[in-house]
Amino acid sequence: MRSIFNKKILLVTGFLLVGLIVFRKFSHPVKVDFSSEVKPIINSKCISCHGGVKAKAGFSLLFREEALAVNESGKRAIIPGDAAASEMIRRITHDDPEERMPYRHEPLSKNEIDILRRWINEGANWGDHWAYLPVKKEKIPGIDHDWVRNDIDRFILQRLHDEDLSPSKEAVKADLLRRVSLDLTGILPSEKLASSYLGDNSEQAYELLIDSLLSSQAFGERWAAMWLDLSRYADTKGYESDQARTIWKFRDWVIKAFNDDMPYDEFITQQIAGDLAPNPTDQQYIATAFHRNTMTNDEGGTDNEEFRTAAVIDRVNTTWESLMGTTFACVQCHSHPYDPFRHEEYYKFMAYFNNTRDEDVGGDFPVLRHFEDSVARELNEVIDWVKDKGNESMASHISTMLRTWQPAFNSNYADSLRNAVIINNNDILLMRRDGVARLKNIDLKKADRMIMHFYSNKQGGKVSIRAGSAKGPIIANAPIKGMDEWQYQAIDFLPQSGVHDVYIEYHNSAIKPMDDALVVGRFAFTRQLPGKGEPAYDDAEKQYWKLLMAEVPSTPILMENGSEKQRRTFVFERGNWRTKAQEVEPAVPQTFAFAMPANAPPNRKGLSMWLTNKQNPLVSRTIVNRLWEQLFGTGIVETLEDMGTQGMLPTHRELLDHLSWKLMHDHEWSLKRLLKEMVMSATYRQDSKLTDELKEKDLFNRYYARGPRVRLSAEQLRDHHLCASGLLNNKMFGPGVMPWQPEGIWLSPYNGAKWTMSKNGDEYRRAVYTFWKRSSPYPSMLAFDAAQKNVCSARRIRTNTPIQALVALNDSAYIDMARHFAWRMKKEAGEPVIEKIIAKGYQLMLFKPITPEKLSPLKVLYETALREYVLDKNATMEMVGSHNVNNKPSDAALVVVANAMLNLDEVLVKN
Repeated sequence: MRSIFNKKILLVTGFLLVGLIVFRKFSHPVKVDFSSEVKPIINSKCISCHGGVKAKAGFSLLFREEALAVNESGKRAIIPGDAAASEMIRRITHDDPEERMPYRHEPLSKNEIDILRRWINEGANWGDHWAYLPVKKEKIPGIDHDWVRNDIDRFILQRLHDEDLSPSKEAVKADLLRRVSLDLTGILPSEKLASSYLGDNSEQAYELLIDSLLSSQAFGERWAAMWLDLSRYADTKGYESDQARTIWKFRDWVIKAFNDDMPYDEFITQQIAGDLAPNPTDQQYIATAFHRNTMTNDEGGTDNEEFRTAAVIDRVNTTWESLMGTTFACVQCHSHPYDPFRHEEYYKFMAYFNNTRDEDVGGDFPVLRHFEDSVARELNEVIDWVKDKGNESMASHISTMLRTWQPAFNSNYADSLRNAVIINNNDILLMRRDGVARLKNIDLKKADRMIMHFYSNKQGGKVSIRAGSAKGPIIANAPIKGMDEWQYQAIDFLPQSGVHDVYIEYHNSAIKPMDDALVVGRFAFTRQLPGKGEPAYDDAEKQYWKLLMAEVPSTPILMENGSEKQRRTFVFERGNWRTKAQEVEPAVPQTFAFAMPANAPPNRKGLSMWLTNKQNPLVSRTIVNRLWEQLFGTGIVETLEDMGTQGMLPTHRELLDHLSWKLMHDHEWSLKRLLKEMVMSATYRQDSKLTDELKEKDLFNRYYARGPRVRLSAEQLRDHHLCASGLLNNKMFGPGVMPWQPEGIWLSPYNGAKWTMSKNGDEYRRAVYTFWKRSSPYPSMLAFDAAQKNVCSARRIRTNTPIQALVALNDSAYIDMARHFAWRMKKEAGEPVIEKIIAKGYQLMLFKPITPEKLSPLKVLYETALREYVLDKNATMEMVGSHNVNNKPSDAALVVVANAMLNLDEVLVKN
């Protein structure tokens, strides 16, 4: 009996404990989360008046210390732990509309007020936005299902279950073949690869296909197109005159980097600071052209410093938008209105970029000079000569001088002019009789030679060099030979030391005072080759001058100023570069939970170390999100350009962090391995059909219950049609090419440049090689949402306009492709039966048989066109091309059908 009684006591006690737990759970709600609950209210209802741009009544909600401070009324708007005494709660609950906040806007809802009241009572703790917290290893959902192929699917399936959805079946092999080929290489697979995959029914067939595509050289061309948007890559300089710029080697570097699967952290490091590597290679220099894609203003009379500063600002904004998916540009003028970045932090970050050698000059200096193999051997011989004399540092100096013409001074750097002028106030130095110009703070340490690049057609001229002051000692005199061409000349002097102002004087008693006598492009203070007087010295000196004066191609690069030329960086009041406030040193924002690495130098090399640190919360997330968007059409965070508090919330935050962590740790920054994991997933392989249920529950495929259905990009569309028509020229690399373009698109009054259509197959090269003029982009690609490339473009917004149909159906380039597609269809069909020809063309593009329902209207189109062309010989010739061997009504009708087939929805769209 006692035993039964004890059991009843235990049972009752158990029920009481469970009841107590339930009571406590529901009587004490979960603590308010700042990032997901409070911050959205502040951003949407409060921050426009009380944030980084404005702080009305002295009250700002951007940073906790500002929010808790005493405002202009002498009160604290927020008193942690005491909502009832907090002015903020009083004002948002006030009955008087003149007192209530938000002022003259809809009042906060009861739920919003309750959230803010509870938050203050809980201590008004600030929270970090999810994207600013370090990436951590996520727990993989323990879901077991036959559909699952890898961990990506476990995250997706868990969310589908939460939304009461089920995944779609796997797409048919032909659709998968086309989809993944276009996604990974941007073109259709070869007939051999397609046949191999479609004929292989083993479990390994799909993975073998993926591996083949990832190893294709076309892979780099496809993914370079994405990166060139971020790099604002173009073949011209922009602004009004928009002169040509030779920078295509950077585009080729990007293609090679993707093909070589360069680790992403190294990929970033080389582009940000390749020039700061020990003894940088040509490829490391070329990588830095990432930030030489900034626009340069060649217009006469502009202020070079203004546009140099604009370029530096662009580099700051591009670094944040492209590498960290964060809007940082507005911090140039004021503290960020929504995210915790202070105004002065913008300029501390800008200080990393403010010491590069470029100065918005017409020649795009500094540049890397490209020597062909035979000339490169001569360069090595000169360097070896210097090394043999036991001077490694001088060998490095001579190598840099010959490869980059640095350290040099653009002559518009000169000041304190007398009888001299800077042409157009921003170009080059012009000196007249007895002209004088000063070069400030020249490092003469061990220098014993000045090299001058100049033009002078006056005989009898002489240049003198003074050190220290306008009346300082003359350290060198040299006659200037008059020639009707630009030339180089060395003026040697005894070894000097220290940093001095240097005064250049030009004298010529044989000319009139106002005659234009000497035009100087650049000055360089350097060293003479060692070993003077030795037998082989003359040969080495001859080779040196041959290399220095060689007219060779070059690429704009980043190079850092020497210690004597370090620029000071100041905060710009309200973003105005002319209104400078306090001076700042290089530093990164304090928002993040990790600081600059202890061993990081205060330059771009140190910055690259910070960017690629695995504690950086944004870099891995940004690239994972970007690659996901390229495959699925929308990023896990839709706003690729903004992961901040005003960006869209991630649909699958845990998945994003899982892949970001794996990229850094498991994949060791390999983008190919990351892409393979994405395309191997069951999520990616799904059929893309939109059912009625999905239309109602997930119209935009945010939860991935079906495969991606996205229109091809501008580049993919052109490349696809070239591929289908058999025209695609797989030649890689080199200068930009010019496919067909209508007359009159280009108007280049400054240099008379014209669009000249490429020949010998170059007009059929991939879209990534198309010459891109910023003020007049290639129109057919622009119609399909290609970026203009004036600034970093983190995301292309897909549009659907009638112009696109007009381009794809009527643009002469696309008509040309349709003609060749028609000839290819006819040739490969092997027999002149129209049904067989159409079916063959369909299979060439989509890798599966055409259905009777699709074949019938195409046949009707052919027959209708044929009847018209039989009666109109001129229209026949126009459609097939005048004087063509295919000038027959049947061929003209086939071109019409081919054109229609190239514009089928299932062809233009990745299904």
